Amino acid sequence: MQTRPLGQTGMHVSRLCLGTMTFGEQNSEAEAHAQLDRATAAGINFIDTAEMYPVPPKAETQGRTEAYIGSWLKARGKRDDLILATKAAGPGLDHIRGGPRLTRDHLHRAVDDSLARLQTDYIDLYQLHWPDRNANFFGKLGYQHDESENATPLAESLQALKELVDAGKIRAIGLSNETPWGVMQSLRLADILGVPRVASVQNPYNLLNRSFEVGLAEIAHREDVGLLAYSPLAFGALTGKYLDGAQPPQGRLTLFERFQRYTSDLAEKAIHAYVDIAREHGLGPAQMALAYVNSRSFLTSNIIGATTLDQLESNLASETLTLDDSVLEAIENVHRQHPNPCP
Repeated sequence: MQTRPLGQTGMHVSRLCLGTMTFGEQNSEAEAHAQLDRATAAGINFIDTAEMYPVPPKAETQGRTEAYIGSWLKARGKRDDLILATKAAGPGLDHIRGGPRLTRDHLHRAVDDSLARLQTDYIDLYQLHWPDRNANFFGKLGYQHDESENATPLAESLQALKELVDAGKIRAIGLSNETPWGVMQSLRLADILGVPRVASVQNPYNLLNRSFEVGLAEIAHREDVGLLAYSPLAFGALTGKYLDGAQPPQGRLTLFERFQRYTSDLAEKAIHAYVDIAREHGLGPAQMALAYVNSRSFLTSNIIGATTLDQLESNLASETLTLDDSVLEAIENVHRQHPNPCP
């Protein structure tokens, strides 16, 4: 398993990261532990979670994913062999602390709660899950500025994270669902205020959504703030299993109507084209889609997720797959015809 540096932190993370947002909803505790066992046996040292998980987010399950990881850590040990990442929720989920914000008080409480559920003394990478301000994320386009917004200043969030680093509760910080302005502003504040420098940005990136390339890819290279790519299979859509109206019984898009980001006529056309490329070259569509993400120079780690061990095995196999020039050129041809149908 290849590893890559996590920003300027001195930590190195596996090129594949195990995403866990199905733990506690689609996966039982035993199934979660089995996935963690298999992923670490394959060389993954990087595990990503969040205080709001599992998804879909709801009060009765909130925090269950972290708790499942915590029980696994307690049973298996070897905590220091792993890079453990979690995230603080932004505004919009009233069942978390009465409505989470990225204020000093909320971040201190969020970290303490996550540490308790994870049964660990420290978090390696602590991320702001989405901005506490009006911005384009979760597929939103057409930014409209609002001077009256009640946003937590980014400086307050970063100063709170510095306190948590100084206390030894977290080692490094990252952003998620962030814009180029947010990343550069965070870096500017690090220089001005002496707060920790962000190490990574966890944003969506897949064959249907390459918007990271527009502004953030250059920042990733020039500022050492690499991409932690989430939804590399577009909620499973890039496997082709939902094409032509198919609804596999345990598929996420079948079970949960809220996940509509990768379902549209434009997406369907692009997915058909990508699946055809994979089949023409004797590749599995999922492995091709993951291998493409793995190959990007601005990538720090590719966050894979699965609900079955068979799916996990398929995802793990992408680590050793190198796409040849003919496949890459075919992918670019489709991208030119269907650019970013699901931003």
